Amino acid sequence: MAKDEALYRKIAVRLIPFMMVLYLVAFLDRVNVSFAALTMNAELGLSPAVYGWGAGVFFLGYFLFEVPSNLVLERVGARVWIARIMITWGLVSAAMAFVQGPTSFYALRFLLGVAEAGFLPGMILYLTYWFPQERLARFVGLFMMAVPLASAVGAPLSSLVLSAHGWLGLSGWQWLFIIEGLPACALGLLVLALLPDGPDAAPWLSRDERAAVAARLAADRAGQTHRIHAALRPAMADPRVWLLGLAYFGIVVGLYGVGMWLPQLVRGLGFSIAQVGLVTAVPYLASAAAMLLWGRHSDRKGERVLHVALPTMVSAAALFAAVVLPLDIWSIIALGVATVGIYATLGPFWGLPPIFLTRTAAAGGIALINAVGNLGGFLGPTIVGWSLELTGSVHAGLVAVTACLVLSVAAVALAGRRLRVPAPPAVATVRS
Repeated sequence: MAKDEALYRKIAVRLIPFMMVLYLVAFLDRVNVSFAALTMNAELGLSPAVYGWGAGVFFLGYFLFEVPSNLVLERVGARVWIARIMITWGLVSAAMAFVQGPTSFYALRFLLGVAEAGFLPGMILYLTYWFPQERLARFVGLFMMAVPLASAVGAPLSSLVLSAHGWLGLSGWQWLFIIEGLPACALGLLVLALLPDGPDAAPWLSRDERAAVAARLAADRAGQTHRIHAALRPAMADPRVWLLGLAYFGIVVGLYGVGMWLPQLVRGLGFSIAQVGLVTAVPYLASAAAMLLWGRHSDRKGERVLHVALPTMVSAAALFAAVVLPLDIWSIIALGVATVGIYATLGPFWGLPPIFLTRTAAAGGIALINAVGNLGGFLGPTIVGWSLELTGSVHAGLVAVTACLVLSVAAVALAGRRLRVPAPPAVATVRS
């Protein structure tokens, strides 16, 4: 056991910090539009509905190319494909500085989604090459801590960059996209040097250590009582995949329905742009801690479904409170609690698909779950934007977001029931 701990600690130290940096930059480039909007919308004349649609259209491009991208990664290897993703999304993100109006805003947000498609499911798949089920949630949670950290770091950073308005003739929001977009290109080149395709290609593992990782993963699969898919087609038809996609859809509606509008809601309370950055950083720092602790708890208990359902229910309750309360500091605190609950689900949630998916099925199935789920990233910001434009309030949009979180609880519970019922003993082993 001590040898196992030392081995997985060694792997984690080599991989997780670098992967976190990659995801931090990726997520920052995805959501920095929420801070750019503080000055960009007025300068370009973008209405709340136009901004909400543009913030969400990213996820349509992401949805369309998610599964194909992850299947390519499984074929050509993580190193080359993750590098390609990072370089292309960095270039497109920097190009957002040259948006002129609604059409170019929509087009570049859509292309950013296309460029980034496959990154998160590719990284989740990559982690399953290294870590067995009993350790997966904590390391997925640790890796995905980059998401709230990106918002926590990005909030004050973005506020600071916005103050560079007029430098070299560019607006602050233009500098925001350039300064936060180009580092992805440099990191893409580093991926080629630092990210091995898997344990067999890791020069810092001994032959015995590689064999130990392979044996532990094989024992994991052999110990499952459920049907394990390795081929693509049966996995894509498995109801558990679609139920998890539906569950993730509701979670992502909440994540982006709140996250894409939180800076503007805080600004509406009279805070300065610099203060907005500091205030919005608080719930994301709390979310990072919650992800780490809740992922460890899920691994320790060997349980996933309740560890997804419980924080999702907390988030739904907090969002409902934000609707009932007037738009003041208490409603912002409620939105912060909802944010923490949503992020806490992510480590245990991504521990569910590898229970019954492996090899090509894992590449396609994880990508499909993420693709369906990320359609929620389109709905969340859009519906809140429509609510604000039509009614002058975000309350109707937040009610819809709350309903989607309740839907997630039901979907993950149904998926959990199907995981508890042993499937026929046949195991698919043919590659598609």
